[in-house]
Amino acid sequence: MSDFGDNPCLDCGACCKSFRVSFYWAEALERGMPEVMAEQLTPHLSCMKGTNASAPYCAALGKGDAGRMACGVYAHRPSPCREVQIGDEKCERARAKHGLPALSCVS
Repeated sequence: MSDFGDNPCLDCGACCKSFRVSFYWAEALERGMPEVMAEQLTPHLSCMKGTNASAPYCAALGKGDAGRMACGVYAHRPSPCREVQIGDEKCERARAKHGLPALSCVS
């Protein structure tokens, strides 16, 4: 993983522990995501493993350098993960769910 500077996502992971991340099944293959990171929901939809639970926790989320939160498949992550932006509505909803303060800057 490259250096993302002062990226609040690297200390948070709230969205990875809040939402089911579902996408068209072929997207994982197209992006080169390891098969073990996705589980099939329907004949046409998959989701990130661990996010289809009552208490979602994406299997790709773990501790990276210096104990910071890190996505293990960041370069291969599916479109729903790419759509969440720092400080947007989904980000702030996830942060609030986990008792984290709102971000003061929006990119």
